[in-house]
Amino acid sequence: MLLVPLSFLVALFLAVFLVRLLGEGRESWRRNGLFLALLALYVVQSLLVGLRWGYGMMAVLPALPVMASLVPALSFLAFRDLTRERPGLSVHDWPHLLPMLATLVLLVVGRAPVDLVIIANFLGYGLALLWLGRLGPDGLIAARLDGSLRSFRALMLTAIALIASALTDVAISLDMLWSGGRYSPMVVSAATTLILLLLGIGAVTAGQEEAGEGADAAADQPIALEPRALSVLDRPSVPEDATNISTSASPAPTRAATEDHRHIATALDDLMREKRLWSDPNLNLARLARRLGLPARAVSEAVNRVHAISVSHYVNNHRISEACRLLAETDMPVTRILFEAGFMTKSNFNREFLRVTGESPSDWRRQLSRLPGGEKVT
Repeated sequence: MLLVPLSFLVALFLAVFLVRLLGEGRESWRRNGLFLALLALYVVQSLLVGLRWGYGMMAVLPALPVMASLVPALSFLAFRDLTRERPGLSVHDWPHLLPMLATLVLLVVGRAPVDLVIIANFLGYGLALLWLGRLGPDGLIAARLDGSLRSFRALMLTAIALIASALTDVAISLDMLWSGGRYSPMVVSAATTLILLLLGIGAVTAGQEEAGEGADAAADQPIALEPRALSVLDRPSVPEDATNISTSASPAPTRAATEDHRHIATALDDLMREKRLWSDPNLNLARLARRLGLPARAVSEAVNRVHAISVSHYVNNHRISEACRLLAETDMPVTRILFEAGFMTKSNFNREFLRVTGESPSDWRRQLSRLPGGEKVT
């Protein structure tokens, strides 16, 4: 019976998503070039792991540590693009090649210190990604606002996977010391395959969110509001101001808002109402900040202090308010309404609608027909 290593299946799984992202066109390639390169690297690395530990092909052994040394830096650079107004590489990023060059040199002159370099590489970039995510979803100013939460989770997943890889290498070193490497092949094959899968999922999630092709996902953690507190049966009309939803559905700010914060929040409220910026599916925090002529951090802090929610929730609340209006006043299908409201994926729309109203869009509309006399919400 032909042996098919698990890592080959992981490579196939990641290759399918790579092809899907490539099918999005050149504009997607430009926006997600680093994530595409990252996925391609994971596919090749998974194949090499399968050849080495599944079929015992020693010829691929030198390539494994060299390619592995590229993973942390490329992961960091890909997610870093989501935190900058002007993404992309520059000549100042050349130091990120040093781990790969150091690994290559050490393999030529002697393999002994290579493991330590790889451990430090994965651990260092894993911690760097955790630092990158310290501001939460609002720190990803270049990420689309309806998918910034999933992009943030992908960032954290990648950071954890890199750190886990470093700890796995430590475990292998200890096994070599204590038992002469008795369990090392099994640990290397299983751990590497699992970690590449986790890293691939992180890259796929972030890449798909920015391409507008996110897969369906479970709803976010429930908010403090009662599940149906905003359903049609509990209120006489669709909310006129989405910020009223956001403040009522959120805990009180941890720090008091200053006059400057209130001024920025008011200006943003006016801009959202007058220009309907929420209708732009590619809207991100960087664009909002540019329209206000302010740093992204200042806008994020103002929204957090005044409304006690993230910028993504703030914008999505406006979108859900519009979706409720369209559900109540028109016969548009839900699949069209989600685009009219500024969402790009059905999964994100359903998740945000459930967060705000406690119901799915179809159930929310169905409730309208049960009102006395069949009247519609105004």
